[in-house]
Amino acid sequence: MSAKGKKRIAAAITHLLMTALGIVMIYPLLWMLLSAFKTNSEIFGSTALLPVEPVWDSFIKGWKGTGKVTYTQFYINTFKLVIPTVLFTVFSCSLVAYGFARFRFYGKKVLFMLMISTLMLPNSVLIIPRYILYNKLGWLNSYLPFIMPALFACYPFFIYMMVQFFRGIPVALDEAAEIDGCNTFQVYWRILLPLMKPALFSAAIFQFIWTWNDFFNSLIYINSVSKFPIVLALRMSLDATAAANWNQVLAMSVLSLLPGTILFFSAQKYFVEGVSAGSVKG
Repeated sequence: MSAKGKKRIAAAITHLLMTALGIVMIYPLLWMLLSAFKTNSEIFGSTALLPVEPVWDSFIKGWKGTGKVTYTQFYINTFKLVIPTVLFTVFSCSLVAYGFARFRFYGKKVLFMLMISTLMLPNSVLIIPRYILYNKLGWLNSYLPFIMPALFACYPFFIYMMVQFFRGIPVALDEAAEIDGCNTFQVYWRILLPLMKPALFSAAIFQFIWTWNDFFNSLIYINSVSKFPIVLALRMSLDATAAANWNQVLAMSVLSLLPGTILFFSAQKYFVEGVSAGSVKG
């Protein structure tokens, strides 16, 4: 067999394996979507992927939520929590990264090492001191425990990622901008920030998905049903009755995945560039 023929066979086998792997990975999502149209007995009593007797109102009934609070309110609550957190994280972390990447000051290396070392702290160690602090500040049962840390750049992973990206941008651009009359903040805002789009989008996507799916911290800091984000609403729908309507729970779970999925595919180009650049530079 010629070398060209061997390459074609290898490519065909690779495509088959990738297709099989893709089907295995997408199967749970497909099952969740199609199970939203099944009855409880069919979900737990049949292994068939397609519903035998489709139920068409699970999305409408599920959207009504529990009691007087509908999923419209849960979605509004989630966006109130997530959007400021993402925007403040991107702005504050990029500003701190700009300082570490472009300026020389006393104790810079020590501060950078301390900042990186906080990455090693497990979240379980921080829960109790954070809860006591937020309780004394009167921030419990609000979204401030999520928003305020984002405002003060409390996410060292994003800072480190952006520092690496800043170091890949030539310093000559800063010097040229200063000669043209830009001050320090204008260099950051007008020159460097537009070049940072891949890193900014990567940080925004990561933070959006992590905050959107953050069940543990939401459960600790928010105790009013009218302020529940979607993750708590989904959990509450299982507690409301002894026999949960699983098709409605799965229908709302499908809808809860949409914002993150749309954001990811909308910014996929910048996300891939940002992650690859962060892994190569530095």
